[in-house]
Amino acid sequence: MRSGELARLAGVTVRALRHYHQEGVLPEPERGSNGYREYRVSDLVRVLRIRRLAAVGIPLDEMAALLDGEAADPGALLDTLDAELAAQIDRLRAQRSLIARLRATDAAPDVPPELAPHLAVLAAAGGPAGLASMDRDQSVLLAHLAGEEGMPRLTRLYEILSAPALGPLIAEISARFSEIGADTPATEIDGFVETVVAAFGPVVAEVTDAGGAVDLGPGADLVDDLVRIQFTPAQRRVLREIERRLS
Repeated sequence: MRSGELARLAGVTVRALRHYHQEGVLPEPERGSNGYREYRVSDLVRVLRIRRLAAVGIPLDEMAALLDGEAADPGALLDTLDAELAAQIDRLRAQRSLIARLRATDAAPDVPPELAPHLAVLAAAGGPAGLASMDRDQSVLLAHLAGEEGMPRLTRLYEILSAPALGPLIAEISARFSEIGADTPATEIDGFVETVVAAFGPVVAEVTDAGGAVDLGPGADLVDDLVRIQFTPAQRRVLREIERRLS
């Protein structure tokens, strides 16, 4: 039989047969006087065996030994495949759980799921345009730097900041902060700093009681770099003064 008939009987494509030849799992038959390859029923059986091995998950580069009866321990190969599949199933379950957590808060896929509910509360509180994207970028970086060990403390920090009672105040402070520029009067800046310190002094105390700030190690410099990108020089000076007053 020719390649087209073999492919039809085996339920594969002629292109797949060529690939099997290239990978060395299906020997190429001799060509007849007409120049065409002539396949036999034994070739059909071999292709059917290849399909069965592929259905189990055995890669082509490991099939030749099995097909030729030269595999050292077929059972061990199946054990390895089973372990790999179990690991894949665990990863898929974790992925589905992650998706469910994000969907529960209508969060974007790139937001840390532990922080998603609290970011949603902060976004709902309102604020200037672009604030939500800044919060997202900061949360992504902080979650990465905190790692698994620091994530509970970081989550607690966001939980404190997203308390319903703070929502309107954060929206007001964010709006005022976004308007700070190089020409903002010093008296206005002083008043703003006093407002923030008075509002967040108790929050800082609560964070301290909860274990203190998250230790970012050398990664703290990266947070500073992000702040330089997100805020103007005047706003950064205000942030440094607030940090000094609250420390």
